[in-house]
Amino acid sequence: MSNPQKKRNFQIEAFKHKVVVDPKYADKTWKILEHAIHEIYNHNSSGLSFEELYRNAYNMVLHKFGEKLYTGLVTTMTAHLKEISKSIEDAQGGLFLEELNRKWNEHNKALQMIRDILMYMDRTFIPSTRKTPVHELGLILWRDNVIYASNIRTRLLDTLLELVHRERTGEVINRGLMRNIIKMLMDLGSSVYQEEFEQQFLEVSAEFYKGESQKFIECCDCGEYLKKAEKRLNEEMERVTHYLDGKSEAKITNVVEKEMIENHMLTLVHMENSGLVKMLLDDRYEDLGRMYTLFRRVSNGLLTIREVMTSHIREIGKQLVTDPEKLKDPVEFVQRLLDEKDKYDSIINLAFSNDKMFQNALNSSFEYFINLNARSPEFISLFVDDKLRKGLKGVTEEDVEVILDKVMMLFRYLQEKDVFEKYYKQHLAKRLLSGKTVSDDAERSLIVKLKTECGYQFTSKLEGMFTDMKTSQDTMQGFYSSHLELGEGPTLTVQVLTTGSWPTQPTVTCNLPAEMSTLCEKFRSYYLGTHTGRRLSWQTNMGTADIKATFGKGQKHELNVSTYQMCVLMLFNNSDRLSYKEIEQATEIPASDLKRCLQSLALVKGKNVLRKEPMSKDIGEEDAFFVNDKFVSKFYKVKIGTVVAQKESEPEKQETRQRVEEDRKPQIEAAIVRIMKSRRVLDHNNIITEVTKQLQSRFLANPTEIKKRIESLIERDFLERDNVDRKLYRYLA
Repeated sequence: MSNPQKKRNFQIEAFKHKVVVDPKYADKTWKILEHAIHEIYNHNSSGLSFEELYRNAYNMVLHKFGEKLYTGLVTTMTAHLKEISKSIEDAQGGLFLEELNRKWNEHNKALQMIRDILMYMDRTFIPSTRKTPVHELGLILWRDNVIYASNIRTRLLDTLLELVHRERTGEVINRGLMRNIIKMLMDLGSSVYQEEFEQQFLEVSAEFYKGESQKFIECCDCGEYLKKAEKRLNEEMERVTHYLDGKSEAKITNVVEKEMIENHMLTLVHMENSGLVKMLLDDRYEDLGRMYTLFRRVSNGLLTIREVMTSHIREIGKQLVTDPEKLKDPVEFVQRLLDEKDKYDSIINLAFSNDKMFQNALNSSFEYFINLNARSPEFISLFVDDKLRKGLKGVTEEDVEVILDKVMMLFRYLQEKDVFEKYYKQHLAKRLLSGKTVSDDAERSLIVKLKTECGYQFTSKLEGMFTDMKTSQDTMQGFYSSHLELGEGPTLTVQVLTTGSWPTQPTVTCNLPAEMSTLCEKFRSYYLGTHTGRRLSWQTNMGTADIKATFGKGQKHELNVSTYQMCVLMLFNNSDRLSYKEIEQATEIPASDLKRCLQSLALVKGKNVLRKEPMSKDIGEEDAFFVNDKFVSKFYKVKIGTVVAQKESEPEKQETRQRVEEDRKPQIEAAIVRIMKSRRVLDHNNIITEVTKQLQSRFLANPTEIKKRIESLIERDFLERDNVDRKLYRYLA
C-alpha cells in the first residue's frame, strides 16, 4: 500500500501595496470615447480604432467608472439628436420624410457602432445596475428628442395621413418611404406606432369612408356599390401588406366594413330595382356572391340576407300555390315548384358557398308554401304519374334517378304524407293495371326511396301491388294450361288484386257481352277451385280490351279501349243505331262513366269511331249514336282513351279526404297507447305534443282529433282521467 500524499494548503495573499488609479484617468478616457462618438455621428469613423476604444470602455467599467461612462453617453447622444431634430425640422415639404428617414438610418448605424464599443458595459454594468441597454437607450432618446419634438410630432402625423389620403384618391405615393417611416415607429415600440399614427389613422379612415359610402349610396345601384366596397376593402388589406403593421389589418377592415357595409345593410338589400330581390330574380350570381362575402364579415349580415331571401321565396311560393290559373295543370304546377327549387339551389351553391343556414331557410320556405295548398300531395302524385307513364321515355337511368330524387325532395316538405300515399296508390294501381308504366325499375326505385324515408309500413301495400301483378301472370298461365279449348275466340287476362293492398274501389256492375261473360265465369270457377276461402268481385271499371273493327269501305282496325267502351261498341254488332237510353239500359254502366265513355268514342277528333245526333260538344240523354262508316286512321292500332278529369272532382276530393281522416284515427290511437304505455301518467298538453311529434313523419295530427281519440280510448278503458287533476291521464294495463 502506498502512503497517502500529504495535503497542501494554498493561500492567496492580498497585494502588499494598494493600487491607486490616476484621478484624471477617467476624464481622459471618457474624452477619448466622447470624441469617438462625435466622430461616429459626423461620419468620420473610418480613422477610429475600435479595438482601442473597446479597451478604454472596458477599463472604465473595470475601474468602477461605469456610471460616468453611461451618463456621458446619454448626454452626448442627446446633444447630437437635438441637432438632428433641428435639421429634420428645417426640411421643407416632401423632403421632410426623406430627411427623417435618412437621419433615422444614420442614427441606427451610429448606434450599432457605439453599442459595439460599449459592449462590455452592456453586458456587465447595465444588468447589475438595471439601466437601459445601449440600443434600447438609443431608441428612447430618438423617440424623446426627435419624434416627440414639438415641431415634428404633429407634422409627422399630418404628413403620413395626407399621403394615405392621396393614395386613396388615386395618387401614386412613395410606398417604400412610407414603409420605412412606419417601420421606424414600430421599432420605437407598439405603443408609439399606435399613439403616434394608428389611432388617428383609424379615426380619419372612418370619417373618409363614412362620407364616401354616403356618396356611393346616393349615386350607385346595389351591385355597383358592392363592387366599390369590395375594392376599398382589398385596397386597405393591400395597404397593410405594403407599409402598415400586420396587426392593423383587422382594425382597418373593421372600419371599412362598419362604414361601408354594416351601416347600409338594410338600404342595400332593399334597394329598388337592384337590391337582393332583384338579384335573386335575375340570377345575378356574381353580385349575390359579392354580397354574401361582404355581409358575412359584419354581425347580422347573413341574417339580413336570409330574412329578405326567405320573405321573397315565401311570397313567390305563396303566389305559385294559390294562383287559380297555375293550378289548372298539376304537372306544370309541380314542374314550377321544381324549377324554383333548382333556381335557389343554384344560387345557394354558386353564390352562398352552399351555406347550411341558407339551405335550411330554403327548405323551411318550401315546406311553408307547399302546405298552403291542400292539393299539393295529389298534384305531386299526378306529376309522378305523368313521368312514369310517358315522361321518362328515352331518358337515361341517371336522369330518372335525378327526377325521382327531386320528387322525394318535394315529398319531404309535405306535412300530409299519408294523403300523398293515398293518391300515389290510386295512380300506381291505374299504371300497373293498364300496363302503362314506362319502367318497372323506376317504379321500384321510387318505392325504395319512399321506404327509406318513411319505413316499411308506408310501402308494404305498394310492394303488395307488384306481388299481385306477378302472381296474376302465373295464375293466367295455369288457367290457359287447364283450358286448352280456349285457344280460339276471345282471350281474357285477369289481374287478381288483394283487397287490402289496392285502393278500395266501389264494385260497379256492368253487363259484359255474352262471349266475355262466359269466359269470366270459367275463370271464376278455375280460380275458386284452386284457392279455397276466397271471393272474387269483378272491377269492370278498371279493365281494358282490344277489339277488331271493320268500317264502311272494309277498312280494318284494332281498337284499344276500356271495358266500358268495349261493352258499348259490341252493341253495334246487332244494331245500326242506338239511343243513349238504350245503351244505358243494355250496359247498366253508371251515367257519369257512360257519358265520359261516349264522349271519347264520338267526340274526340281522329278517334271518333261513333257519330252522334244531334252534333254537340256534350252528351245528352236524348242523343242517338251510330257507327262512323267514314272513320279513317293511318294507324292499324288505334288507342281510344277515356275522357277523364285529371284532377279529382270536388265530391271525389271530399271522399278521399274522408278516407284519409278515417285511416288516421287508428294511427293516432296507436301513438297515444304507445306513449302512455311507456309514460304511465301524462298531462293533456304533453300527450298532444308527443303524438304530434311521433306522427309528423306521416301527417300533421289535428289536436282536436287527438282529443277525440283520447276520449274514445277512455271509453274503451285504455286510459282513465285522474280524480283530482282532470287534465292528467293514466294508462290502464
